[in-house]
Amino acid sequence: MGSKQRTYTPEFREGAVRIVIETGRPIPEVAEELGVHSGTL
Repeated sequence: MGSKQRTYTPEFREGAVRIVIETGRPIPEVAEELGVHSGTL
């Protein structure tokens, strides 16, 4: 069985990247908080 790939809205992705840029927090930390893989960001 394959896993279903999630899709994220452009707004979600933009917001996640904005958190990383504005706070200077590491991508893996923000990704974990949002419940996504760091490669998504």
